[in-house]
Amino acid sequence: MRVNDEGMTNLEAQMPKGKHRGTRSSFKHSTLFRHWSFVICCSALAIFFALTLSLRGQSAPSAQDILASVRMMESRQQIDLQGQLRQDNIVVPFRLVQNGPLIRYSFANPDEVLQLRLGENSSRLDLVTGDGTEQFAASKLKQKIRGTSVTYEDLAFKFLYWPTARVLGEENVRTRNCWKLQLRAPSRESQYSNLLLWIDKASGALMRMEGYDWNAQLAKRFEVVSAQKIEGRWFLKQMRIEELQPGTNHVQSRTYLEIKR
Repeated sequence: MRVNDEGMTNLEAQMPKGKHRGTRSSFKHSTLFRHWSFVICCSALAIFFALTLSLRGQSAPSAQDILASVRMMESRQQIDLQGQLRQDNIVVPFRLVQNGPLIRYSFANPDEVLQLRLGENSSRLDLVTGDGTEQFAASKLKQKIRGTSVTYEDLAFKFLYWPTARVLGEENVRTRNCWKLQLRAPSRESQYSNLLLWIDKASGALMRMEGYDWNAQLAKRFEVVSAQKIEGRWFLKQMRIEELQPGTNHVQSRTYLEIKR
């Protein structure tokens, strides 16, 4: 979240003085990332992007309780927004339309429409064709989207369904008190061996996600930069996605996922 001239975050500036508690409305991602969808898993994506939880009053929820709440709340959203992926001189516009558990990403030049279905036990990413839909090939999930740091897997919210997860504790991210979760991939089909998620305890927003490769090296980092209020609800405004050189802190590429009205 961005800090304003008075040293307050964008969200805190909307609250009564002396009561900088988390807003009861949720952030909304595209992604990726709830996603990744943590998107998040997170999202999810978004999407790779802010998530809502119903966990107030619980001192120590389990990781699976948190993920179940994320999946349930994310599948109830109704949105129609414009966005873009931006990396250096590359700008990739897209349209994000969600009707409950169905999320569509529409890209142009060339045209490509992806449909994400959030189920109770898994998510499914399909390619929309003139004849209907066909399941997106698992071998292509690790491919980058049009030269950016974002992969198709980052849009698919698969991590929200990983069975091995635990709460590592609490940690502050940009002044926000978050639950820190660790999720382990069930197989090598994922580009990530495990993920770390930071989820705002008050609002349920996915604040940060870190993805580690199969050599246990930090490979990618997602972090919310700012949020915006649209029709009384909080949505993601900008998320930064950094791809790192394995074994170092050197950023190889930096992509911004930006949501517009």
